Amino acid sequence: MSDNVTITPLPDGPLEVSGPTTVQDPDGTVLKEGDKTYLCRCGFSANKPFCDGSHKRNNWTSG
Repeated sequence: MSDNVTITPLPDGPLEVSGPTTVQDPDGTVLKEGDKTYLCRCGFSANKPFCDGSHKRNNWTSG
């Protein structure tokens, strides 16, 4: 397994983060650890910073 982290903006969707990562809140509390996560970039997610699919429901495009 690679130790590299890759961040890929998906077309009209979230940022796909691949590789060993830890997502923390501003206080340092770990929200998620793992090898793949999807971060919201549309602003509509009710589960920020994570994607919840709201971009599809709101017809968001990365345009």
